[in-house]
Order: sequence, then structure tokens, then C-alpha cells
Amino acid sequence: MTITYIAVGSNLGNREKNIQAACRLMEQSGISIRHQSPLYKTESLTRNQETAPPYLNGVLEIETQLAPPELLATLETIERELGRTAKRNWQPRTIDLDILFYGNEVIVTPNLKIPHPEIPKRWFVLRPMADLNQEWLHPVLKKSIKELLQNIPSPL
Repeated sequence: MTITYIAVGSNLGNREKNIQAACRLMEQSGISIRHQSPLYKTESLTRNQETAPPYLNGVLEIETQLAPPELLATLETIERELGRTAKRNWQPRTIDLDILFYGNEVIVTPNLKIPHPEIPKRWFVLRPMADLNQEWLHPVLKKSIKELLQNIPSPL
């Protein structure tokens, strides 16, 4: 089993229930959720924040035997099951599931980049990740989550 970190977010409908439903579907797909961070309410990254509902964001620590491409496919299936229709940046969504880290692996393919390239820029990923494991070392940047979080201002 590989320790993996998944970012979860929702800004449409009942955000907390959407995240709970995604967790339930992951468990039903054979993904074991070891720990879940607290959820943080953050503003959308969209250019028109007045009309975009705020997000609830968190991070899950999971164990899986799925290889990264199969894990990605499973997460995308769960997103579709929960009403996500398009994978466009900064669009409102019922659920967003992103692989942040897959063990210490570095994977770069046209469809999958691990670690997720936006981690160092996103407080809403770093803060909940730090709640779970602030000493986790980013395998490319060679900095801990705690160090990365210190370089980004809190929106709260």
C-alpha cells in the first residue's frame, strides 16, 4: 500500500455532504482513508469571485494499491458520479479530487503530474496538508509542508 495525499474541494451544493460522499465512494472503491484534515472555507480562484461560491477544502491521507493512473481514473469517476461535468480550471464544482503526493514518487505524463505542480502556491492545500503531516517532504522541492506553508500568506 502506498501513502497518498488527495486534495478535496467543493463549492456547489451542500459542500460538506459532497466531500463526505466522495470519501464514501473512495472507500467503496477500495481506497482506505487513514486521516482527514479539517475543512477550510476559502474563496474561489476564479476571476469573478463575486459570483463564485466559496470552497470547502481539505486533504485526505489515504492508502491504496492502485497505481497512479488507476487512482486518477477512479477519482475522476467519483467526480463524475457526484455531478462534475468538466475539468476546466477555476470553474465551480460539486467536487474536486486531486492527487497531491503518491508516496515520494515524481510522475510527469500528459495526464498526470505528481506531486501536483500547484502545491507551493495554494494555502488551501498546504494548510490542511500541514494538519496531517507538516514534516512531509516535497520530493522535488526538498522542503517540508511546514516550510512551504511559511512562504504563503493565510487568506483567513
